[in-house]
Amino acid sequence: FNIHNHHCIRKYENGTLQENFFYIHDGTNEVNVLDVKRSFAVFHNFISEEEETNLTNEIEPHVKRLKYEFNHWDDAIHGYRETEKSKWSTKCFPILERVKKISFEDSENLIPHVHILDLSPDGVIKPHIDSIRFCGDTISGLCLLSDAVMRLVKDQENNQVVDVLLPRRALYIMKDDSRYKYTHEILGKESSYFGSLFIKRERRVSVIIRNPP
Repeated sequence: FNIHNHHCIRKYENGTLQENFFYIHDGTNEVNVLDVKRSFAVFHNFISEEEETNLTNEIEPHVKRLKYEFNHWDDAIHGYRETEKSKWSTKCFPILERVKKISFEDSENLIPHVHILDLSPDGVIKPHIDSIRFCGDTISGLCLLSDAVMRLVKDQENNQVVDVLLPRRALYIMKDDSRYKYTHEILGKESSYFGSLFIKRERRVSVIIRNPP
């Protein structure tokens, strides 16, 4: 994975780029595995427990007024609440600045509203490819409150499958091939397996930063 600013990785005592969070399904060829690993990165423990608490405390007042929805406009998400937020407290602003600087070559030219997606314990994100109308080639997300498994499937080649473990408090970055050549989904609580390992899915909040189309 070509992080544009490699020295940033060494600066994070609690944020290390991980390569062992990929589970390759049988039959997936090496070219596709390399495509995914070049375009998807996971930074384990990118934020601390205290930082997670600060973020969730700031987000909670905005989402608690909303009901979990089970009808998404393109049927991609079930059991979710979502909102956007552009202004952050002095506790949370530096966290998001770290995300921007390590995730984007042009950290100044980003969609100003941070997307917040609150997935219930019973919620799922179905396989889909994000529309190029709404954001650019990179999505960067913090995983709060729960571990999860994201599945990537090569578009129109459903035997080419890579699962990605997204631990609680991790940062993940999807770009290029992972964004446009593969569907992605968050596995539901009954099917939340990383290989043979069951990954308990609880309420999961994603804090997502995007660049413009």
